[in-house]
Amino acid sequence: MCRVVDLQQAVLAKNDATAHALRAGLAARGTTVVNLLSSPGSGKTALLESELLLARERGVPVAALTADLATENDATRLARSGVPVKQVLTDGLCHLEAGMLGRHLEGWLPADTRLLFVENVGNLVCPASYDLGETLRVVLASVTEGEDKPLKYPTAFGLAQLVLVTKTDIAEAVGFDEAAFRAHVEQVNPGVEVVLTSARRGEGTGVLLDRATAVAAGGPVHQPVMARHHHDHHTHTHTHDHDHEHDHADHHAHDHDHHTLEQVAAPGHGPRA
Repeated sequence: MCRVVDLQQAVLAKNDATAHALRAGLAARGTTVVNLLSSPGSGKTALLESELLLARERGVPVAALTADLATENDATRLARSGVPVKQVLTDGLCHLEAGMLGRHLEGWLPADTRLLFVENVGNLVCPASYDLGETLRVVLASVTEGEDKPLKYPTAFGLAQLVLVTKTDIAEAVGFDEAAFRAHVEQVNPGVEVVLTSARRGEGTGVLLDRATAVAAGGPVHQPVMARHHHDHHTHTHTHDHDHEHDHADHHAHDHDHHTLEQVAAPGHGPRA
């Protein structure tokens, strides 16, 4: 007889514990984490670049960490904003984890950082299950992705505390049905705010920064109905009795030597807002 533990749940429970500790540690130093999730090509880098530029203009101390499977393109682009930026290459891993984020922040994150924007790997599946120690989770979807995206990825949209629709400058050209999209978001996440944005036209510029700044100041944040069930699901492991032996390998129990590129474009952050 052997008892087999559901390793996926064990990994997620361990990540949740790490995320809880990371969130508490960052909060103690006055830093709030904003986790950005989306599909590849949603336009989140363009939107984030605009928000970082605005933050610098306003004197809000911000930093950005961006994750990709390969290339340093996004960090190079975001560094043009003049704020501290760090690239994390995940070597094929499709998501960030709390422990991974914590390790990359050590010795890099400026002490006065008020907001840390984390641009997660472009993927709406794996990243949705991993708490990074964020206080605000934002999911983005472009008008080209279809109105049923929230129904296809209910975990990602169901745990969002803010939903941003991007590339609205081409919404008419692609026949985007805003009402249908909003209805589908409401179906999986009742009450969550949905904001229309266009980095090209400047529509919605500053909304993400405003919401993040308000949360950092202790303002209210949307609490998704799914969040409680999601947390409970992670903090319980399941065991099964078997009459035969198995050789189970935990594919999550790995230790990646992730490459990083640090790009700090401006000395200091300026005064707190």
